[in-house]
Amino acid sequence: MTTASVSDLNARRLRDVLGHFATGVVAITAIDPATGLPTGLAANSFTSVSLDPPLVAFCVAHTSSTWPLLRRAAHLCVNVLSEPQTAVCRQLAVKGGDKFAGVAWGASPSGTPVLDGALAWLEVSVEAEHRAGDHDIVVARVNHLDIHHDGEPLVFYQGRYGRFEG
Repeated sequence: MTTASVSDLNARRLRDVLGHFATGVVAITAIDPATGLPTGLAANSFTSVSLDPPLVAFCVAHTSSTWPLLRRAAHLCVNVLSEPQTAVCRQLAVKGGDKFAGVAWGASPSGTPVLDGALAWLEVSVEAEHRAGDHDIVVARVNHLDIHHDGEPLVFYQGRYGRFEG
């Protein structure tokens, strides 16, 4: 086993090592107030922050062209993706284009897109953003939430999407 010191760190090595940590995948969605159209992005950096008050967090790259559109919305929806939603995840992960082409969805209480087939959803409003390297950490307050669909979670591990085998 080789050990990397801090001086040995580089982006590729860090990505390779962190790739050994399996994560779930979420889609952050909203209605763009400027166009009235749904938009979204995929993220695997999502976590619970606090139960009182109810807060969650996710990270967004500074290079994201979708985050500026989502940020304008009063409410966002965090959709916990299921294993059959790999194609939806890939569609939301690409830059540009109509990310919702062919994507079925309903509305949360405030009208944010809840993706058909998502395991659960949380309607949130942004509380704070913290600059952290090449990403922003977005802390959001949960306003509404529900379990939406039964199924297996979409898992991201070593650069690939997969499923949880139980």
